[in-house]
Amino acid sequence: MIRFALAILLALGGISAAAAQTTLRVGDQKGNSQAVMEAAGVLKDVPYKIEWKEFAAAAPLLEALSAGAIDTGLVGDAPFTFAAAAGVPVKAIAAVRQSREGLAIVVPEKSAIKSFDDLRGKKIATGRGSIGHQLILAALESRGWQASDVQIVFLAPSDAKVAYTQGSVDAWSTWEPYVSQEEVLFKSRRVITAEGITPGLGFQVATPNAIKDKHEQLQDFVRRLAAARAWSQNNVAGYAETWGKLMNIPTSVPLNWLSRAKIQITPIDDNVVSDEQKTIDLYHRWGLIKQQLNAAEIVDRSFATAIGKGTGL
Repeated sequence: MIRFALAILLALGGISAAAAQTTLRVGDQKGNSQAVMEAAGVLKDVPYKIEWKEFAAAAPLLEALSAGAIDTGLVGDAPFTFAAAAGVPVKAIAAVRQSREGLAIVVPEKSAIKSFDDLRGKKIATGRGSIGHQLILAALESRGWQASDVQIVFLAPSDAKVAYTQGSVDAWSTWEPYVSQEEVLFKSRRVITAEGITPGLGFQVATPNAIKDKHEQLQDFVRRLAAARAWSQNNVAGYAETWGKLMNIPTSVPLNWLSRAKIQITPIDDNVVSDEQKTIDLYHRWGLIKQQLNAAEIVDRSFATAIGKGTGL
């Protein structure tokens, strides 16, 4: 099945001889794009070179993109919005849709906190500009609260985990696979998720230069990524086991995550642009970005056909 899918990908690809000599520099976070693409077998016989660069989170990935160190990478809508507002030369070329149940604020098993309302005045750890930060702001807004009604402690995921475990903060606003890891291994509880609150989009982003100079390779890459995610939806148990071994984490963690996530790569369409505008507007209302961005101007729709071919396998 994988070999057949790959044959179709290459047949549809049409990579030119010149493009085949090019290196596509791809930013990734451990256990993300490269992991699923390798598991699905879609990286075999790629007709150009892929140079993977791993980052701990979206912020340093976007910094590398801004510096011209990478051509493309996968990030959440929140850090993408911050980067675009800061003038980083970046455009979204594909969207990642998934259940928003894995974007959540978690509390320890024995915490007295039962709901978001109980977090008034409490400390919540998250990354500055992250999708976890976005969730906190959206939750505050949904209740008519002010920023001062909670104490946001900005920490990188590794530091947030330490603070949360040691009890230095009361809750952690985070994303997958951290949420499933906390739930499954440590019995943490989700007190609120992004369902019905935020779009929770992810984006494959690229620099304008890469879109111009490496368009063929980017088209081929997003097609393969879309095919890999489609494969993973039909092979949840097998992929969860592979992912668990790669990350040295019990299979029960990725199985919890992937079973509910239903991750898929989708083209940039009107719905995606509308959802990204909601994120932009949220940050603008909270004064975190000063200028009012137009979502339609920070996306590139020219990869829709390629993504459609990948998801149709």
